[in-house]
Amino acid sequence: MRRSREVVLTGTTPAGEEISLRPVRRGDRAEFIALRERNADWLRPWDPTVPPGGPARRDIAADFGGYVRALRREARSGGGLSLVVVVAGRLVGMVAASSIVEGALRSASIGYWVGQEVAGRGIAPTAVATIADHLMDPRGRNLHRVQLEIRPDNPASLAVAAKLGLREEGLRRAYLHIDGDWRDHRSFAVVREELGPGGLTARLSHPQHPSRARHTE
Repeated sequence: MRRSREVVLTGTTPAGEEISLRPVRRGDRAEFIALRERNADWLRPWDPTVPPGGPARRDIAADFGGYVRALRREARSGGGLSLVVVVAGRLVGMVAASSIVEGALRSASIGYWVGQEVAGRGIAPTAVATIADHLMDPRGRNLHRVQLEIRPDNPASLAVAAKLGLREEGLRRAYLHIDGDWRDHRSFAVVREELGPGGLTARLSHPQHPSRARHTE
């Protein structure tokens, strides 16, 4: 299904900080690459890598225009939605819905990252809640389910799942190739019937299920 309308979303952290989510643009190249380079050590343990024998990953710095075009094609096809996170006019991270499936499943997986300089300000959970609510909104993508896959040794991301009251579904062995090897992931999800008024966004200000996700330090 071809989708031509650009998605731009807004949200507010529990502390009152405004964020916006929008598609990455060619003009973002310098700021985007600088953000990634500045946070290379912070993000490396959680970044996807290519398993042996797989095709080489795109060099975003060398072909940023190609990267932007690929994300636009994915959005138009309906198979994915990748948005940069903007706070006070600055790029601070990215949130992405991948493996969007319609039909009988109507599901998507959400991934995200933010720079270390904004960690702990509620920006990541707000970005995840904002895109998830859009995906499950009948006026958005009208999906039935969203899920997050999180490494057991990633306390910051486990905290995001806890703040959003996501239901844990178990451990997936050697699920994704991350930081040079196949890594186990804990799976968290929510379906539309579990959402109350205000969706996931409302859970940030009014936690409903604090025990559903275990936050391990």
